[in-house]
Amino acid sequence: MRARPIRRRLRLEGLPPISTSIAPSDSTASNSTGHPGEAAEPAVAEGTGRRRFLTYLLAAPTLTVAARLGLDAAAPASAQAAVQAAAAAQDTTAPPQLLGLPGIPDVLDLGDAMILAGLPTSHLLVLEITPAGRAALHLPRLEVGQGLTTAIAMLVAEELDAKLTDVDVPLSDGRPELLFNQLTGGSNSVRSLYDPVRAAAAAARARLVTAAANRWNVPATTLRTADTAVLAPDGRRLGYGELAADAASVVLPAVPGTPKPADQRRLVGTPTGRIDARDMVTGRAKYAGDLQIPGAAPTVVARPTTINGTLKSLDASVARAMPGVLAVVQIPSGVAVLAETFDQALKARDALRTTWNPGPVADLSTADIQAQLRAAHAPFLLPPLLTPYLDGEFDFAFVNHAPMEVLTAVADVRPGRAELWFAAQSPIIAQQTIAAELGLPQNAVTVHVVRGGGSFGRRLFFDAALEAAQISQAAGRPVKLMWTRNDDMRHGRMRPASHHRIRATYGLGQVLTWEHRAATVRTDLSHGLGEALTGAGFNLSLAGLSLAQAFFLLTEKNPYNVGIPTQLLAELPLAVHTGSWRSVYSGMVRVADEIMMDELARRMGQDEVAFRRARVRDAAGQAVLDSVAKAGDWGRPMPAGHAQGVGYHDENGGRVAYLVELDASDRANPRVTKAVVAADVGQVINPRGLEAQLTGALIDGISVILQAGNHIDNGAVREGSYADFHYARQRHTPPVVEIHLMPPSGSPGGAGELGVPAASAAVANAYARATGTSPRSFPINF
Repeated sequence: MRARPIRRRLRLEGLPPISTSIAPSDSTASNSTGHPGEAAEPAVAEGTGRRRFLTYLLAAPTLTVAARLGLDAAAPASAQAAVQAAAAAQDTTAPPQLLGLPGIPDVLDLGDAMILAGLPTSHLLVLEITPAGRAALHLPRLEVGQGLTTAIAMLVAEELDAKLTDVDVPLSDGRPELLFNQLTGGSNSVRSLYDPVRAAAAAARARLVTAAANRWNVPATTLRTADTAVLAPDGRRLGYGELAADAASVVLPAVPGTPKPADQRRLVGTPTGRIDARDMVTGRAKYAGDLQIPGAAPTVVARPTTINGTLKSLDASVARAMPGVLAVVQIPSGVAVLAETFDQALKARDALRTTWNPGPVADLSTADIQAQLRAAHAPFLLPPLLTPYLDGEFDFAFVNHAPMEVLTAVADVRPGRAELWFAAQSPIIAQQTIAAELGLPQNAVTVHVVRGGGSFGRRLFFDAALEAAQISQAAGRPVKLMWTRNDDMRHGRMRPASHHRIRATYGLGQVLTWEHRAATVRTDLSHGLGEALTGAGFNLSLAGLSLAQAFFLLTEKNPYNVGIPTQLLAELPLAVHTGSWRSVYSGMVRVADEIMMDELARRMGQDEVAFRRARVRDAAGQAVLDSVAKAGDWGRPMPAGHAQGVGYHDENGGRVAYLVELDASDRANPRVTKAVVAADVGQVINPRGLEAQLTGALIDGISVILQAGNHIDNGAVREGSYADFHYARQRHTPPVVEIHLMPPSGSPGGAGELGVPAASAAVANAYARATGTSPRSFPINF
């Protein structure tokens, strides 16, 4: 049976619409594609010479340029813009409203902090021009399906005037010298790499032009570049490969090595297919499970019956005698079986005779955890007294990351050294941790970063790689460890469960106060973020903040004028495996806020979109709401059991609104039938990649609001596969998705997580309007 196509329409406001028809697919986006601040793009000063651009000749005839942005030029423009925006945040042309206070992320958000942390090593980003005429940008980030390599290749091709097909973006091995500059997360990759990548490519172009001018003995200013070559007015042409060796010896270029202004770009902002699409569909792209490392034995692990249980007894005699079994090894997290094939390893694992000690949460189930979360809240600060108020309480379940590619890692540990291959969002922390576990110096451990098949934050952690290293060391041979789907569902990472209490007071048409109390199971953030915040100058110990609270303060804000807003985080320290799930706290905090905005608008007798528009803090947010309302025909009559819903979110300098139409005539099987998205994400690198990000966020929102979540039963995760973890399938996806992008402005930021809160809220609000009920626990059909 052929897949029913989704009709999608991608529109760049002010430009002709681009229509596409594609088959529905699972979202594979985690982290970033591009999105903005409001400031003008920082220019790299001309004539900076060796102080900012270091060029050196490798042993091979190769031009390698490291972009060294000085702190004055590279200070995050988005942070500077945020200060200006906060001062001018109140729209004086809007109807009079009680002005709200800007949040910390309006001035400095998590992305700004990560950029600051990475500045000292931004010059270590390396672009190579080979004798074959290829440009290779060695990317210190992870590609997990979010289209990052394509966006970076477009930036390189743009500034070099190279053909996109001549650009390669290999993933860098773990490079400890990068310090905090090799962490893929926080929708930060394009945002932090935008200036350094452009600077490196522009510097290389200047040296290539200078080398051609020297060879032809003509003024460099008479030459131009196009199609991976330098061109002379008389028609002569020299390819970049022919000039690579000469260009590597250029000390001071004869032309400015500055990035192009926006009006000279030909590729950035143009919808572009992924550079690795053919490799992925033909099997040429290699994931960790595809690697053929000599001698690496297929390996699986038998795991406890409860979360963090421990081995009590083991009888491996039957398993060891089975065909193909090479070894049985005990590690802290379970019992590993090595065999000649994965089928043999799985069968032998099932033949192990094990008993397990219960884990530390074996006496807890979902209801118990929800009760503890409710009890963890701080009280509201302001009693309503005689002031009208609206209260809301919301429960969000644990949610598994469930990337399509299961966790796989290859490890080869020998005396005095170790080598690993896996999809790593935090390879430096992984290298440090694995080295300490093996008793090796850090420089004796090599981490090869391999592309990943989805993440959503899951691959910030390197559980499989650590286990693979332990097994390889114990067995004395290379191993290829695979976590099964059941392994990751029941022993992997989950978005923490949370409970939220919100109280809004109002009067005389004004929102007077907004108090949000969030209580979550503690989020494990031990993947390098704490070190990055410290590197950016945040002394958490002096501030008396936990890492989670710092993260919360740098990401969570109310984007509306709602009088006096307060937000507090309480953490419940349970011994369960948690991790950052796409949009981290915003996917719960902002969803609860947006549901309350709908309910408060109705309580105050106002239209839900108009209520938001009158209170959103900036003109860009108003424009996004106007665009989605117009394109989605907000307020049109709907049949009984059908309704529209809207959600808005503002983070990392980007703004997005989702308007969905939902059919809840069968409450047990509600379905989104149409979605319209409007987004302002500054300078978009690849509109097609951004469309994929926003569409994937929609599928995430449909899933976690309507049907997908994890139960805890006596210390064990109930769900074990896609069969009972009810993520959205093709039949749940809307037949029509329209995406409208506002005109490009400012620098890009991160859009990988931006859409999830708004999409989730739109689905919840549509369900409430369609059914006349107010959902308070998610997923609704749990």
